[in-house]
Amino acid sequence: MNLRGIEAFQAVMANGTTVRAAEVLRVSQPVVSKAITSLEKDIGFSLFHREKGRMVPTAEGQLFYRDVQKAFTSLTALRGAAARIRDFGSGEVRIVCRNALSTNVLPAAIAIFRRKHPNVAVTFQTRLSSEARDLVAGGQFDVGLVADEVDTTGVDVTLFADHRAVIAIPEGHPLCGRDVVRPADLDGVDLVALSPEDTVRRKLEAALEKAGAVPRIVLETPYSTTVCALVRAGIGCGIVHPKTTDVYDGNGLVVKAFDSRISFKTLLITPPNRPPSRVVSELIAALQGVKA
Repeated sequence: MNLRGIEAFQAVMANGTTVRAAEVLRVSQPVVSKAITSLEKDIGFSLFHREKGRMVPTAEGQLFYRDVQKAFTSLTALRGAAARIRDFGSGEVRIVCRNALSTNVLPAAIAIFRRKHPNVAVTFQTRLSSEARDLVAGGQFDVGLVADEVDTTGVDVTLFADHRAVIAIPEGHPLCGRDVVRPADLDGVDLVALSPEDTVRRKLEAALEKAGAVPRIVLETPYSTTVCALVRAGIGCGIVHPKTTDVYDGNGLVVKAFDSRISFKTLLITPPNRPPSRVVSELIAALQGVKA
């Protein structure tokens, strides 16, 4: 079964006659008829009834055409992918990101990237850092942005960003009156905390212990965005990534500086022993341009 026969069959089914199919394929009508006859011999059943010069699809031909259409759709996609690879070095770019940067840094970077490469497909997922690391290490994603507590075995790593932590406070809370909140100020305060394995959570616990402060941990969550939503609901205060507060600040939530050395470090990871393609490099450059 050769591609010429499949193309001839698809063209006749799509255009109704061998004459029109020949015009579309830019060959002669006898070439189309010969290709279809050869295809029928290869597959072992008739695709058309020949009736007074007309070619009427058989029932088997109709069934076969359904799969041919699927194959041609895939072939069209392959041609498009080949064109993108030819023009841009890669037909797609796949990025997986920690939650804290998924609603701010990533959308801004992708917007910049797509203005330059509107035909390059972008796949973007938000995952826990450990899951993101596994996806990049396995070659399923080209770039990952992960928290610094993640195991970096099996990936290439660079420091992407180091953002100073802030504290999110419900509107009307007594701490709203302070310009800067210190660890000692959290003694006895309801606190929405990040998960125990989070590096920032561990640094916060060390700072609280040094200050002799014991807050009331009312909830735990792995995501700064979720902390912000819970703080806005009045459940407690929370130490969060500064990039997650934009949509909440002034909308039921107040953001204050937190007097400590606590920061959220983000690592950029890529698959090992595989230099980034040109488009992946340009997406990374876009990320670097909006990370501040």
